[in-house]
Amino acid sequence: HYNDGSEIPNITNNGDWGSLSAGAYGVYNNDPLLNADIYGNLYNWYTVDDDRGVCPEGWHVPSDEEYTVLTDFLGGENVAGGKMKETGLDHWNSPNTGATNESGFTALPAGYRTTTSNGTYIDMGNFGYFWSSSEYNSNHALNPRLYYDSSNVSRDGSDKQNGFSIRCLGD
Repeated sequence: HYNDGSEIPNITNNGDWGSLSAGAYGVYNNDPLLNADIYGNLYNWYTVDDDRGVCPEGWHVPSDEEYTVLTDFLGGENVAGGKMKETGLDHWNSPNTGATNESGFTALPAGYRTTTSNGTYIDMGNFGYFWSSSEYNSNHALNPRLYYDSSNVSRDGSDKQNGFSIRCLGD
């Protein structure tokens, strides 16, 4: 739900996912019993950009600049990913390179919902993708990414219709 109580639509039909231009979410493989409690929901960027707010009062989706402050504080993009990832192999695929979770961020590899493959879910266990509130251009928004085989954090502009995880930051 948004802050005003409005429901965010849960889109279970893969074919409908890529045509959206309003906020929506999905649960990996449409299996909430197996995936929602552990990995949470995967939201398109239109959910982030909605004035009703997806984060609780007093919280917001971090901007790319705020993610940069975090990665700089953790020693730079080459090591920050490891310091943000949950340790061990309970959720991350091997080798979960550099994972120390020194930051307490406890990133999980929820994968994502893609628009390029007709709304299918991919990469659970391999990658954690998180929306920022920053646009890259009219069709793309910036997002940090964490990898099972690297301690890096990378940033890229991704299609706003993809489904990624959201983390909220206190105001």
